[in-house]
Amino acid sequence: MNDPGIGTRPRRHWRSVLITGLVLWLASLVITAVTGDTNLVPTVILLGSFLVPVTAVIWYLDHYQSETLTPSMVVRAFVLGGLLGVLAASVLEAWLLAEGALVSLGIGLVEEGAKALALVWIARSLPHYRVRDGVVLGAAVGFGFAAFESSGYAFNALIIQQNGVLLGLSLPNMVYTELVRGVLAPTGHGLWTGILGGVLFSSARGSRLRLSLRVIVTYLVVSILHALWDSMQSIALLVTDLITGSPALHIAAVYGVLPPPTPRQVDVYLACQWGGLLVLSLIGFSMLVLVWRWLSVRQALGRA
Repeated sequence: MNDPGIGTRPRRHWRSVLITGLVLWLASLVITAVTGDTNLVPTVILLGSFLVPVTAVIWYLDHYQSETLTPSMVVRAFVLGGLLGVLAASVLEAWLLAEGALVSLGIGLVEEGAKALALVWIARSLPHYRVRDGVVLGAAVGFGFAAFESSGYAFNALIIQQNGVLLGLSLPNMVYTELVRGVLAPTGHGLWTGILGGVLFSSARGSRLRLSLRVIVTYLVVSILHALWDSMQSIALLVTDLITGSPALHIAAVYGVLPPPTPRQVDVYLACQWGGLLVLSLIGFSMLVLVWRWLSVRQALGRA
């Protein structure tokens, strides 16, 4: 997504960051596994959780130059915006949400709202607001949120406990969590907040952000995408049961006796889960391209 106003070739800093970080993460992981030195576990967690989000932000900086945004502001959005978003989301989820069928939707609304508030706070002093600046700054906040959140998930995956009793540490579980979340990072928080940031900046008037109908609708859409993303395992299980279930299987489930899944059930489940995530990713990237190209052009023409 190069800025058409820039004729220079995009830089490739993101590649060196990705390769160097990956080598350091692998080295830390191997040394931890060989020596059993738990002092290195935080290093493995932080490198694995932050590598892809940091690389994604640097990719944006390599491909887009702004008269308003500086690298230091983008870094501040990543660190402060991401951390503020995580803290706000944790507090609001603890206060407002309870277990239930719509808990994923509640999480989506809370987390996207928390990131949006963090973005507004970070961008409050900008002299003017451009759509593409909003995409980059919003993506930085989202990727920062993802990095801090992933480190928490990795830590939880590391700890093996039963009934509140610590049984041990599982390095494979932690690595699996980091790999999955690292691969999926570009299609999650950074994407959704980038979309919302671009729409938010498109609705600004002069040097003031404002809450327009377009912003509200976009917020609801990305929150729903977020909720569907978080619910995809449950959705895949439901679809698998509808496709491959049998009366005997449902009777067994009622009595709490579930047979192991058949190979067909595993195939259907994986196809539904990853196919659903792919569809949501395509929807998100299509929205991002629309915001980046169409809304930025309309803003430049004074029609946003």
